[in-house]
Amino acid sequence: MDLSLTETQTMVRDTARAYADRVLAKRAAAFEREGRIDPDVLREMASMGLMGVNVPAALGGAEAGATAYALAMSEIARGCAATAVTMAVTNMVGEVITSFGTPAQRERYVPRLTSGEYLAGSFALSEPEAGSDPGAMRTTATRHGDRWVIRGAKQWITSGDIAGVFVVWARTGGPGTAGISCFLVENGTPGLRVGRHEDKMGIRGSTTVPLEFDEVTVGHDALLGVEGGGFKVAMMALDGGRIGIGAQAVGIATAALDEAVTYAKDRKQFGQAIGNFQAVQWMLADSRTELDGARLLVLRAAGLKDEQRPFSTEAAMAKMFASEAAWRVTNRAVQVHGGYGYTREFPAERHMRDSRVTMIYEGTSEIQRLVIARAMLRG
Repeated sequence: MDLSLTETQTMVRDTARAYADRVLAKRAAAFEREGRIDPDVLREMASMGLMGVNVPAALGGAEAGATAYALAMSEIARGCAATAVTMAVTNMVGEVITSFGTPAQRERYVPRLTSGEYLAGSFALSEPEAGSDPGAMRTTATRHGDRWVIRGAKQWITSGDIAGVFVVWARTGGPGTAGISCFLVENGTPGLRVGRHEDKMGIRGSTTVPLEFDEVTVGHDALLGVEGGGFKVAMMALDGGRIGIGAQAVGIATAALDEAVTYAKDRKQFGQAIGNFQAVQWMLADSRTELDGARLLVLRAAGLKDEQRPFSTEAAMAKMFASEAAWRVTNRAVQVHGGYGYTREFPAERHMRDSRVTMIYEGTSEIQRLVIARAMLRG
């Protein structure tokens, strides 16, 4: 098995790594305190091709593939997890519009995402009563002539206050997933209201808001894909999104482990570095092994996507394992730091808080297990 990277993959990874080291790692704590990411950072990332890594060059993307995207995501998350999730959702929106949009939709929205004209894109699927179960969706879109009127509410919308365009799911037909369609809604459309920022445990630099759709009227050309085909759009987007969140988890855990190793070398107890004690060594060894396993699972799923082979199950495995491994790795990093790990003097506690949500968004670990088990039972 050849695990070497192509020249393009290496260049994208190194570009993201350099930016994470030069800018993001130094500013991540400030972004958390301020509850926002500097817009100039998002524009700079767009200028480096990081807001459309797997988007065609004709639409302003880097056209570097899913593996390059996963590598870049891990590096950005190593520097700042909040910036990484903004990058993840924006890339996902760009890919969804590229895959399902009309030529006019692609030309209108995707270059604005990849160039940084739009600071971000948002993915509006979840609702107050419909999280893991999209079939319970209550938001509706009703046709009136050549227009659609959207009514309802969405919850947990990443970058919802700064996004230029929203991919919005709404019920246009009967009950269940078959009655769901997908729409593109621009920020500032009358009737679209953005709620307060959620006061979250982690990823605090990335804003998360509810949305309200009060008689939001869009043209028929806002329909993304075919009427009644919204569930397919969501599932395809989530498959790719799970690779991104798995990669994000790997990046967060990498930062935590790097800091734990440095601390274990420097911290002295009982007359020697704590890294000399077997208990600490075993924590580091377990973390390194789990982290490498997570990274390989993520890259396998990304490689399958690049080869245009089925990857849904592998993406679920990667996301589940990487997110849960990141929680264990970051928890051990806090333990290695001891009392200092429980303070904001060191970033270990931030990494642990940031890692926790990777087991929830883009599908909980429990949903990933269902995806994996059902694929096995289908044979």
